Parts: sequence; C-alpha cells; structure tokens
Amino acid sequence: MKRTLVIGDIHGGFKALQQVFERANVTENDQLIFLGDYVDGWSESSQIIQFLIELSEKQECIFIKGNHDAFAEDWFSSRETPGVWLYNGGKKTVESYADYSPENLKLHLEFFQRMKNYYVDEENRLFIHAGYSSMHGPEREVYSSNYRWDRTLWETAVAMDKKLSRNSNLYPKRLLLYKEIFIGHTPTLHLGVKIPIMKANIWNLDTGAAFTGALSIMDVNTKEFWQSDPLPSLYPAERGRNK
Repeated sequence: MKRTLVIGDIHGGFKALQQVFERANVTENDQLIFLGDYVDGWSESSQIIQFLIELSEKQECIFIKGNHDAFAEDWFSSRETPGVWLYNGGKKTVESYADYSPENLKLHLEFFQRMKNYYVDEENRLFIHAGYSSMHGPEREVYSSNYRWDRTLWETAVAMDKKLSRNSNLYPKRLLLYKEIFIGHTPTLHLGVKIPIMKANIWNLDTGAAFTGALSIMDVNTKEFWQSDPLPSLYPAERGRNK
C-alpha cells in the first residue's frame, strides 16, 4: 500500500536517515516528502545529497529547500563561505565535499536548484520548511526567504488558545488556508518535546537532529512516526551544531 511519508530536518546525519528508513520500512512504493535542511551539522552532508539524488531516480520524492540548503547552494555557486554559515554547521558540509570532482559538485548544485519552496498536495496539505507571513498563503508571499526562515507561523500556533474554534473570527487566517501544514526549521526541543508535535493544524517534524535530538519520519495520513537514535549517539566524536 502506498504511503506518503514526511521527513524532518536531517542536518548531515546520514546514519539517522538510514535508521528511520529501516524502522519505517520505507519501500519504493512510498511517496517521500523531505522538509529541507539536508546539510550542515553532522559530517555526512555530501553523502546525504548523493543518496537523495539516487533515491529520486527510483521513487517519488519531493524535496523542499531549507535555509541551510540555500546557504549550501550559494556556496556551490560562488565558493564563498560566510562566517555565519560556517559557524552554524557549514564547516562540516564544506569538509564533506573535499574529495568531490567539479563534475559531481555541478550535479549536486543542480539538485539544490531543483528543490521546491513548498508543496501542496491533492488534499490541501501544505509542506514547507519554515513558514510564511502572508494571510493569503505562500503563493502571495512578498519575501521568498520566509519559506526558509519564518518562525511566526509556528509561534502563532504555539501561542494560540486551545479553546479557539476554527469558526472564530480570531482564528489566524493563515492557518485556515490548509487542512494541515507540515514544517521543520524550529526544533521541538525548544518546547521540551522530543517527538513530532501538533499545534493548531501545524505538525512540526524538526525534532532536533541538528543538536541532541533524533530524526523523525511520519505517515501523513495515520500520523504514525518513527525516529532514529539521538544523533550524538550516532556520531559520538562530533558535536553537530551544538556550541
């Protein structure tokens, strides 16, 4: 039976991705939606991108672009290394590409360039890395960087009164546009939660794989989810994005 599985922020943790694929028993029949931030943090960013390129040749995959992916794409294009990027995990990404040929680097750049800003499925479910600020939805967003950086969508959902009805005039208009919204970008660890969490109609799949958390994958229909081991246990000699 075909499933639609959504995957949270990976941040260079290829071992974690392999674990959740095995634990979720991912097959070629499954549709896979990745919420972005494939790189930066742990040491296997280039291996992840190569794996995803090959995976997309075998089954249906949708790749959303995260803020860290945008940083990496800029580096592929210009070879410039902004200090803020290196400090926030980019150094590990650069190191992982040390032995890549110009031809393979070009293939990986083209993969980043093909990533989507967001995706809406046939059931009006939105998949986006971070969020959007426009009350008319991401297609009317003035600042495209919000797809990758916005936190106000999630913060709004977290701060909402649980008793507020969708029929209320006070219910945020941005949230009424979609049946469900799936995001990454803001670790659930900030709320003291280690698993995917739902606020209003938003599911947050970033369970802190860049730091001390695990990588998560979820069946969007049943809401069953699987997690890797915490990333520090998979990379004991590394620190990820922990400072």
